[in-house]
Amino acid sequence: MSSSTDSPTLTTETTQLSPQPDTETAQPSKKITLKSSDNQIFEVEEAVAMEFATVKSFFEDSPSSTDTVPLPNVTAKPLSQVIEFCKEQIKFKANPDEAQKKKYHSEFLKEKSDKDLVDMIPVANYLEIKDLLDVLNQAVADRIENKSVEYVRGFFGIDNDFTAEEEAALRQEHAWAYEGVDED
Repeated sequence: MSSSTDSPTLTTETTQLSPQPDTETAQPSKKITLKSSDNQIFEVEEAVAMEFATVKSFFEDSPSSTDTVPLPNVTAKPLSQVIEFCKEQIKFKANPDEAQKKKYHSEFLKEKSDKDLVDMIPVANYLEIKDLLDVLNQAVADRIENKSVEYVRGFFGIDNDFTAEEEAALRQEHAWAYEGVDED
């Protein structure tokens, strides 16, 4: 999936998530190797990996470790998206521009499907990336606001386990919750 130097490339062995630095102008930075639960390997800049509180704790607990950091609760696709987000967040730490940050968040979210958002939330939570978790949770809230029960079930992949009679009784008992619901 490599169309430019800024695009992540995914192989079965290694995922390179940052363009190679120009050796004349950039100083080499330390790389951290992350391994997803589906055995994908990600080499990321140390600054990016340290955005993940879980990874940071790994190195604080084992400062001399040069091992690959296993991420047993994280699959490759949402991890690559989380890394993409964190790479940009580092730029905003160096040059805080709230308008640009909001614009980036908007563009980042616009490209993501509902499933992408839902899949990234547990990853951001597991890796303890508060800023991303806040952005994702707000995006999900915005996407399901004023939506029907059926829409929300579909959004999260939840099966309806109520009988028709139980659901009708609940709808009658909580009629106020169904007021102002948008058409799906």
